Amino acid sequence: MRPNVVAYLAVMSAVTLGTRILPLTLIRKPIENRFLRSFLYYVPYVTLAVMTFPAILQATDTPVAGAAALVVGVAAAWLGASLPQVAAGCCVVTFVLELLV
Repeated sequence: MRPNVVAYLAVMSAVTLGTRILPLTLIRKPIENRFLRSFLYYVPYVTLAVMTFPAILQATDTPVAGAAALVVGVAAAWLGASLPQVAAGCCVVTFVLELLV
């Protein structure tokens, strides 16, 4: 059975466009529900975290180095370090642990 690539692309396009166009056409008033507004506010952050978290653990040869870099990065960001400082700290931790393990 040979897959029909055109049909796959048509379904993918319909789903993608549907999720983008339907909210614009169906919701014309501002959203006033407090719960829904707060939920929609955090959706981009959660999506980014869900896409980034597995990559952090799988980007290194050993998951221990990735997990340690994640802990160091979260701690540095929590303490107010800038993005280059957090990235440098994560890279140093990963490099050192990859050499040791």
